[in-house]
Amino acid sequence: MFATASSASEPSRIVAIDWAMLETLMALGITPVAATELIQFRKDVVEPELPSTVVDLGLRGTPNLELLYTLKPDLILSSPFYARHEHRLAAVAPILSLPFYIRGEPPFIKALAAVEALGERLGRQRQAAIILAQTEANLTHLGNELRAYAERPTYLVNIGDARHVRIFGSDSMFGDVFSRLGLPNAWEGRSRYTFSAPVPIEHLAAHDNARIVVISEVPIEARTGLADSMIWNALAPVRQNRVTMLGNINPYGGITAGLRFARLVSDAFLSEGKML
Repeated sequence: MFATASSASEPSRIVAIDWAMLETLMALGITPVAATELIQFRKDVVEPELPSTVVDLGLRGTPNLELLYTLKPDLILSSPFYARHEHRLAAVAPILSLPFYIRGEPPFIKALAAVEALGERLGRQRQAAIILAQTEANLTHLGNELRAYAERPTYLVNIGDARHVRIFGSDSMFGDVFSRLGLPNAWEGRSRYTFSAPVPIEHLAAHDNARIVVISEVPIEARTGLADSMIWNALAPVRQNRVTMLGNINPYGGITAGLRFARLVSDAFLSEGKML
């Protein structure tokens, strides 16, 4: 997806607390010595693939500070989500904290800015410039391929149970990238940072002509409930086969999550032959 960076200028020991920052670091061709919640990251985020050499620091909200200290990092990557820990992290190593998600603001531009800022901090300005150019080209290409799908609005949702959905608005990574592809979001309500939740499933009936894109795996118990749900099965997009299922994607991700979403939704629309 991205150009491979030279190892000559790689810093020796970088740790990532925030997953979006971890994505950004890996996009620049640098593998951290440690990061948080790696089992969950590999399951929920999928990309980028992390080598087994990366040490697991435990939970993002409560990283193992004793282990962190023994690793002697040169730099700790964080975000405002973890500001309450900064005074303790700063006692171990310098911190670079960048914002990705601010209420009411589209996050993808911040993901791009993070690539530039981290590239500058690590002396990888050239790699960052290549990534940004590739990203613009990829989204332009996918947007052109999906132009025929712009006539129908789409609900972008994640399903937690058989009666409610999380709906991703314009200030989510998914909603922002979807808009950049030239595709309309059917959800016009308010959202908070990434999604509006929980929303009763019947709210998806507001646009009979819409599609529904389900992002990430549906829990087994919810699958059974949806199959038997009169409300779900009465929705026009469900009855008319306008529901698309995508693999796991990090809703609080960075540039890699945004591009993974763009690629998966494009592949699904085009390969499934979904109704325009």
